Amino acid sequence: MTPDLKVTIIQSDIAWHSIDQNLQAFGQKINSIQESTDIIILPEMFTTGFSMKASEHAETMDGKSVGWMFTMAAEKNAAVMGSIIIREDSNYYNRLIWVNPDGSHYIYDKRHLFTMANEDKHYSAGNKRLIVNYKGWNICPMVCYDLRFPVWSRNVNMEYDLLIYIASWPNQRSYDWNTLLRARAIENQSYVIGVNRVGTDGNGHEYNGDSCLIDPGWRKTLFHQEKKEIIYTTALSKKHLAVIRSKLPFSRDADEFEIKR
Repeated sequence: MTPDLKVTIIQSDIAWHSIDQNLQAFGQKINSIQESTDIIILPEMFTTGFSMKASEHAETMDGKSVGWMFTMAAEKNAAVMGSIIIREDSNYYNRLIWVNPDGSHYIYDKRHLFTMANEDKHYSAGNKRLIVNYKGWNICPMVCYDLRFPVWSRNVNMEYDLLIYIASWPNQRSYDWNTLLRARAIENQSYVIGVNRVGTDGNGHEYNGDSCLIDPGWRKTLFHQEKKEIIYTTALSKKHLAVIRSKLPFSRDADEFEIKR
């Protein structure tokens, strides 16, 4: 049986448009983790906050923030993931980057851009979903607004075991965040992790955190934290997941569909 997967959630404030300050702060938080872990999860746009100043704060894949992620992953012997603003040619992406301790990496460009904040005016959308096989677990990472679109995250043929959303999800819609994370866990028979930021950004938007871990079977919240910065590590059980899926094999009755890209 595949061993348990240890995951670490970092819920944190983010300094507005200050890459160096954020790298230093998150570096200290990561270095403070005493126990072993397999994956360290950071919020959306963890180096800048959720900014529409893409051209001013974008980096490249060989820039300092990506290099920092490689260093952190190697030093902690754990995968590190989070999203940053990336420039490629004349395009800008809200890009989730997953870095393994051996130096390999994967990317996912946010598919659903938040039009109410004009994210679609400043960033290009991705069109390819990412599933990472890591230590015997299939993991599907997504970004913030993707949470509202269940077709994009549908667990067709049980192709993933853990669904992760990293976010900058504001206070006024925290009920939606908490409700939809639970729905994704139930409908996809998968562990679901949501990692959100706290604090107030440069536009005055407040963030409550509400980072959480949802059990796929018993509709149970295994972890939930509001308002304060926190570093939380726990283990997920593949055996438990298999039991849930065998007892309630409703995925075999699901509708077939194709996503228009």
